[in-house]
Amino acid sequence: MTTIPYDLRALLDSEAERINSPAFIADDPVQFPRRFSDQRDVEIMALISAIIAWGRRSMICRDAERLIEIMRGEPYAYLMSGDYENLDPDRNLHRTFFARHFIQMMRGLKRIYSAWPTLDSFAASRRVDLDEAPAWAFAKALGEEISEANGGVPCPQCVPVNLSATALKRINMMLRWLVRDDGIVDMGLWKSIPKSKLYVPLDVHVGNTARALGLLNRKGNDRKAVEELTGVLRTLRPDDPCWYDYALFGLGVEGRLAQVAEKK
Repeated sequence: MTTIPYDLRALLDSEAERINSPAFIADDPVQFPRRFSDQRDVEIMALISAIIAWGRRSMICRDAERLIEIMRGEPYAYLMSGDYENLDPDRNLHRTFFARHFIQMMRGLKRIYSAWPTLDSFAASRRVDLDEAPAWAFAKALGEEISEANGGVPCPQCVPVNLSATALKRINMMLRWLVRDDGIVDMGLWKSIPKSKLYVPLDVHVGNTARALGLLNRKGNDRKAVEELTGVLRTLRPDDPCWYDYALFGLGVEGRLAQVAEKK
C-alpha cells in the first residue's frame, strides 16, 4: 500500500477544497445537468454532457448548449417524443460524435425510460453496486440497452465496448456528478452506487499530474491505471476517493503543479 507523505496529502486537500467550489461550475460541463430539476432531465443531460466531454472545455460547453437547443430545453420530453429520428444522421454534433450516434443513444435511453422511472433505478435493478467496479458494470448494462434498441448494433461513440481495458473517463465523470453528495459541484441524486465505489475520471491531465506526484506508476491511461490511482486515493478517503479528482484536475489543467514545484 502506498504511503502518502503528509505534505502531499495537505496539498491535495488544499487543492480539492479550492477547486470544489461553486465557481468551478460555470466553465465545466457539469453546469448543464445542474440546470434541471427533474431527475430524468438531469440524468439525460449528464450522460450527454459526459459523452461529448473530450477536447477543449469551451468547445464541449458550446456543443452541449447546442444539444440542449436541439432538445428544445426539455431532454426527457424530447427523448420520449422520438423527434431525434428526424435529425440528419450526418450532422456533426461534437468532433467525431454525429447525430447518428446521438440517435442510437437516445433510442437506448428511451428503451430504458420506458421500463424504469429513472436511470438510477435502472442501475439499481442491474445491481451494479455489487460489482467491485460499478462504473464498468453500469456501462455494460447501458451499452447492452443501446445495442438492443438498435437491432444489435453497439455505439462505441456512446459507451466504450472494450470494458476490460478502457479508463471509462466519461462515464466515471458522469457518475461523480450524480453520486457524490456534498452538493457543491456534484449533485448526489443517485442512490444505486455508493460514492466509496466511484473511480477517478482519468484523462491525460489527471494521469500526468498523478504520475508527477508519485500517486500513479502505470504509464498508460487505461483501466488498470484508474484502479491503481483510485486505490491510492482510497487510502486517504475510503468513503470518497473522487474528492481528490478536483485536486488533480486543478493541479494539472491550471498549471498549478509547476507553480507548487517552483515554491519548493
